[in-house]
Amino acid sequence: MKITNIRIWHVRPRSAILKMETDAGITGIGEAALEGRSRTVETAIKELSEYLIGQDPRRIEHHWQAMYRGTFYCGGPILTSAISGVEQAMWDILGKSLNVPVYQLLGGAVRDRIRMYKAVHGDTLDELRQSVRQAVEEGFTMVKTGIADFPHMLEPPAFLHKQMERFEMLREELGPDRDFAVDLHARLTPPQAIRLAREMERLQPLFIEEPCPPENIDAMAEVARATSVPIATGERLYTKWAFRELLEKRAVSIIQPDLAHCGGIWEGRKIAAMAETGYTAFAPHNGIGSVNLAASLQLVATVPNFLVQEFKELGDNLLKRPFVIKDGYIDLPEGPGLGIEIDDEKLAKLVYPGNYQIPMHFHQADGSFAAW
Repeated sequence: MKITNIRIWHVRPRSAILKMETDAGITGIGEAALEGRSRTVETAIKELSEYLIGQDPRRIEHHWQAMYRGTFYCGGPILTSAISGVEQAMWDILGKSLNVPVYQLLGGAVRDRIRMYKAVHGDTLDELRQSVRQAVEEGFTMVKTGIADFPHMLEPPAFLHKQMERFEMLREELGPDRDFAVDLHARLTPPQAIRLAREMERLQPLFIEEPCPPENIDAMAEVARATSVPIATGERLYTKWAFRELLEKRAVSIIQPDLAHCGGIWEGRKIAAMAETGYTAFAPHNGIGSVNLAASLQLVATVPNFLVQEFKELGDNLLKRPFVIKDGYIDLPEGPGLGIEIDDEKLAKLVYPGNYQIPMHFHQADGSFAAW
């Protein structure tokens, strides 16, 4: 079997779909995007295609090493996102060629269904409350929200009071039998993150995510040591090497690699195994589409230390058979490969030039840039 062609479609709102064609008539699908930089990822994939065309797509690890190390300048979100999309498609082809789901090739499933959580939003307390109530009515056992503002390096007590008012409402609405998490979007400095985390301890959130920027692992570890609230991070870390220091320094309790960015399914499995040795939970990030969700579900079906799965879309706008969440869970996927089929008519309606830009925010007080 040989790869004959690799094509990419940019799809709204901010992702891209890769199709890998072979001379055996088997097509593999992958999510090949980096939010705000998908056109750059497309260029990287075109460069990788010069190596890939004519190769056997079933030699996944071999091609991963060649793509990652063959550029000499290894790593970074552009290269690893390009590799991730290619790698997902190769697993899809391998599974289809053997007529088995990818999870069977990764050692088989360790669970029958996969816990999901829903993002809840609201500019006001009432809006957020309604969003939480809807999630509960839909059967979710966990929700996640963000902080309400774009803080400066340090903020007065009123900032903490405003955030805590929202989180206290979450716990009140959810009760003790459901979980919530808070995504801080790396907007806080360590001292401010510690203050907020300590205030939140009595509410027992499942975790707080990205309390400070991920570039400085020691800063993350400082926050982790200062609170009993579990810390999660990883969506902006790429490959096993970036996670090594995070795990060695016990800076987190939950790791969140994104299979569309970290290097793909097999790289995600290696990261999960590294985390397992330190009793660290695994909760993959997914800020884009349903193809990456399909890849994530195949992987977490096999991961003993899996905690919960994030999603943005279930594929209603793209897949022939969208995913269905029942009582907060998705049943173990069926079908060979990633277990999905793209609906070409739906795809055609989503295609756009790929010019999505991540929103920028600036502080009103002084006009300085505010971390997203």
